Amino acid sequence: MGKKVMVAMSGGVDSSVAAALLKEEGFDVCGATLKLFAGEDDAESATRTCCSLSDVEDARRVAHRMGFEHFVFNFKDDFRRCVMDKFVEAYLHGETPNPCIDCNRYIKFSKLLGRARLLENEYIATGHYARIEYDAERGRWLLKKAADKSKDQTYVLYAMTQDELAHTLLPLGGLTKAEVRAMAEARGLVNARKPDSQDICFVPDGDYAAFIERTTGKRAQAGDFIDTQGHVLGRHAGVIRYTIGQRKGLGVTFGEPRYVVAKDAAANTVTLGRHEELFSDMLIAKDVNWIMIESLTAPMQVRAKARYKQPEVEATISPLDGGRVLCRFAEPQRAVARGQAVVFYSGDCVVGGGTIE
Repeated sequence: MGKKVMVAMSGGVDSSVAAALLKEEGFDVCGATLKLFAGEDDAESATRTCCSLSDVEDARRVAHRMGFEHFVFNFKDDFRRCVMDKFVEAYLHGETPNPCIDCNRYIKFSKLLGRARLLENEYIATGHYARIEYDAERGRWLLKKAADKSKDQTYVLYAMTQDELAHTLLPLGGLTKAEVRAMAEARGLVNARKPDSQDICFVPDGDYAAFIERTTGKRAQAGDFIDTQGHVLGRHAGVIRYTIGQRKGLGVTFGEPRYVVAKDAAANTVTLGRHEELFSDMLIAKDVNWIMIESLTAPMQVRAKARYKQPEVEATISPLDGGRVLCRFAEPQRAVARGQAVVFYSGDCVVGGGTIE
C-alpha cells in the first residue's frame, strides 16, 4: 500500500472526490468525519450546513463504496472552546468574527492532524480548493490559489502552519467545481449532486444575535445610534445585532441611506454614517501567520483582501511592534471590520494573514 492519508470527510461531494482521487493514486486512505457541536442533528441544519447525521451517513456510504475505513471523531468540546466561544466573545466585544477560519485553524488541521498521526497516517487531506507546493529556494511550503479562482479558499486557510502544509494534501486544487461533480457522477457517489453547505454550521438560521443570547443567557441591551460626530440619532436593539456595512433592518429612517460604520461595545453605541464614511485606507492586523515568508522585517508590496468575497487590491504592509502589521491600501476599502481576517497575496501565493484589530 501507498502512504497513509486520513481524509476529512464532511459528507459533501468535494471531500468525497478528494478521497476517491487519493485512493486511485495509490494512497492508503481512511476517512474521518468530525462531530463538532450538539445541535448539528436538527432538521434545519441538516439541509444547510455540514456535520449533520445525514452527512456522517453520506461519508460512511462513500467510504464503504470505495473500500476504506471510516472514523467519526468527537471534537465537540474543542469546537465549543476554540470556535463557538470565541465567536460569542468577539461579537460581545463589537467585532465581526469568521468562525470558519478558527475551525480550520484549531480543529480541521491542528486537531485532525494530531489524531491522524496517532493512527500512523503521514498526511491528512481535505476537499478545499487550494494548492500546496514546496519552494526549495525559500525552503518553505507555500499555499497557492486554486485553479478555479471562483472557488478559491485560501482566504480561510491562511492560518496553516508549515508543519500542517507539509502534511496536508489538497487533491482538488487544480480542478473546477464542475469537474469535481462530474467525477463524483462517474464514480457513482451518493452525494454527486448534493448542494454545498451554507451558513455557519452552529447558526443555521443566520440569527447570530439569538444564538449569542441563548449561549450567554443574557438579552442584548438597547443603546444609542449615533452619527460620526457623536449626535444621538435613535435607539438600537443591541450591538450584537448589527454588522459593519449594514443598511437594512436598522429600525430608524433618514432622508438618505445610512450604514453601520462602527460599533462600540463598551459604550453600547452603534455609529451610523453615509456610504462614503464606510471606507478605510488602512488597517492594523494582529495574530499574524506568515506562510511565504518567515517574518515581515520591512515594508512589502502585496495584494490584500479584508473580506472573503471582496477582490484583492494593491497594498503595502509594514511591521509594527508586537508582531502586528500595518496594511495601507492603494485605494480605500469598504466596510473593514474588526475581527475579520485580512489576507496578503503575492501573485497566486498567500504571503500571510491576520485578524483585523
